[in-house]
Amino acid sequence: MTLLRKNLILILVATGVFFPLVTALAAKTAPTKEVTALMPTPAQSEAGIYITQYLLQNHYRKVAVNDSLSMQIFNRYIDNLDGSRSYFLASDVENLKKRYGTRIDDDFLAGMPTAGFEIYNYFLKRAKEKVQFMRTAVDTVNFRFTAPDSIDIDRKHDLWAADQRELLDLWRKELKYQWLNLKYSGEAKKSVRGALAKSFSSRLNLLNRLKPEDAFQAYMYAVTTSFDPHTSYFSPDEYANFQIDMSRSLEGIGAKLQTEGEYTVINEVIPGGPAFRSNQLKKGDKIIGVGQGKTAEIVDVTAWRINEVVKLIRGKKGTIVRLKILPVSQRGSGPAIIVRLVRDKVDLKEQAAKKRIILQNGKKIGVITLPSFYLDFEGQQRNTGNYNSTSTDVLKILQELQAESVDGIVIDLRNNGGGSLEEAVKVTGLFIPGGPVVQISNARGATTVLNDADIRAQFSGPLAVLVNRYSASASEIVAAAIQDYGRGVVIGERTFGKGTVQSIIRISRPITLSDTPVDLGEVKLTIAKFYRISGGSTQHKGVEPDLVMPSMIDTATVGEDTYTSSLPFSTISPANYQPVAALSQAEIGVLRQKELERSKANPLYQTYLRDLKTIDLIRKRKGASLQETAFKSAMENIKKIEKQWVLDSSKESDNDLLLIESAGVVSDMAKLRDGK
Repeated sequence: MTLLRKNLILILVATGVFFPLVTALAAKTAPTKEVTALMPTPAQSEAGIYITQYLLQNHYRKVAVNDSLSMQIFNRYIDNLDGSRSYFLASDVENLKKRYGTRIDDDFLAGMPTAGFEIYNYFLKRAKEKVQFMRTAVDTVNFRFTAPDSIDIDRKHDLWAADQRELLDLWRKELKYQWLNLKYSGEAKKSVRGALAKSFSSRLNLLNRLKPEDAFQAYMYAVTTSFDPHTSYFSPDEYANFQIDMSRSLEGIGAKLQTEGEYTVINEVIPGGPAFRSNQLKKGDKIIGVGQGKTAEIVDVTAWRINEVVKLIRGKKGTIVRLKILPVSQRGSGPAIIVRLVRDKVDLKEQAAKKRIILQNGKKIGVITLPSFYLDFEGQQRNTGNYNSTSTDVLKILQELQAESVDGIVIDLRNNGGGSLEEAVKVTGLFIPGGPVVQISNARGATTVLNDADIRAQFSGPLAVLVNRYSASASEIVAAAIQDYGRGVVIGERTFGKGTVQSIIRISRPITLSDTPVDLGEVKLTIAKFYRISGGSTQHKGVEPDLVMPSMIDTATVGEDTYTSSLPFSTISPANYQPVAALSQAEIGVLRQKELERSKANPLYQTYLRDLKTIDLIRKRKGASLQETAFKSAMENIKKIEKQWVLDSSKESDNDLLLIESAGVVSDMAKLRDGK
């Protein structure tokens, strides 16, 4: 018997796992097949040269190509491949570092992905060993779920296992955790053992079918994101999917996806789509399974190519797809949940600005909800005069609200991930008497100032902008400008902090000698940075609110500052602008005090804050219990809290506490104005 199997038996017996037939297990554990080394194709080798050129010549961040960059790429690559620290041993990582840690910069300058492929091939060997073990063990394992036991879920800062024994113990705990997770995930009653066995078999088959494209994509992701998190390479197939997402013409769930490690992750929820209407998917959620219809089996898609996952999710309008996700709100430590969606096209009407009126403290407060900053570019180019745009719709709403004699307005930008920069400038212009709105600095240091040319403010009354951690890009530009002009207050929590501009460049040869040019893919590059008119960037730090109202979003896992390679906060010279000084800092202090008194007197709001503290404590736990009663209790607690406070963003709700509290702040602003 090999040392590996001896250690396996000792660990399984010592930790409460009983194998009735250890000899049968040993017989069934077939030796891992020798991995066929993946090699870069000629097209990939050529694409590597151009990717290097574009990054060095066109990216906003000018990076010195040396051993420091080499180690950054190496560490990011290893973390991406083995973020759970469950494939490599510490000795594996050390040996790989000695061999490749200071070589990658040389490969990068030459445009060669050689080191990336060699590391990926070693990863495949280790991955097959683990999945083969899990597949064999699940057939005969009998877990005891009554004894105290736990597993670290977020292991990205943990050390790699020191030896094989420690690694096998981690695999045992992973298997136990997956068992409990599947049992309480909400799927139809079925054999946990059978479902896990099928999942591991599928994963093993997937590992055996991987192609050079998979290695190239994984390595290039580590290279490009070492410049900044929004720079990436699209293979020809991936770019085709990206174009479909941007056109929003194909039936699906209305979400953009990306790959992070072995997971397919929600990168953006598109306003007006099924995912947006359900309010059950958020940026950062990990998709680990896809099922068709109401009852079909959910297929494990962990470690699948993103193109294959997309094919499962897309389908005919009106049909049902079920997604099994690990919610970002629980940092991966909570149980997986099943989200049921009806496929549909993105409804542009649901992206449009909406209005409502809230009566608060004897004042009528208008609310303008903006899910995104939209613009019909084709209609604008045709100059039809009646094309859809955010600024046109908001202007119409403003006129309607003023006709109803509202005392103030809340602009709700929660969950608004951005959109048209032009529309963000125009919307801001509706509330200020003309002037600069945002500054843009390119890689050469040249600065462009975008101005609101209309010197008329369409509304000059009390104003608040409500934001949360998902408010990004164009939303941050609006909130920052309103704050810098002193035109109103920003309420909520610190925004996302995405203050960069990207451009997509098609990779093409300068001279094509063939009649059939090779498609080498595209590169999305960060080429510029946004700055507030006061001189500070919205990048990394986002916009700090004047009045803090926390949401249920886990701010430790969402935001630009959670990316290790994000561009830093910086400053440039302020633009030439004149604050309107509608509110002094002393008056903002009065508003804070009044809001504090109002919220303390609101028992529902105090319950919300207590539940928020509870869920934050759960999130901060590094591990998850593997004792069934404790696991089930934590799961039910999380579900209860989120069900009570997570609202359907496509519907009006009288239980939207943060909006009600924000309306209260604007009513206080109206009373201050009355006093003046």
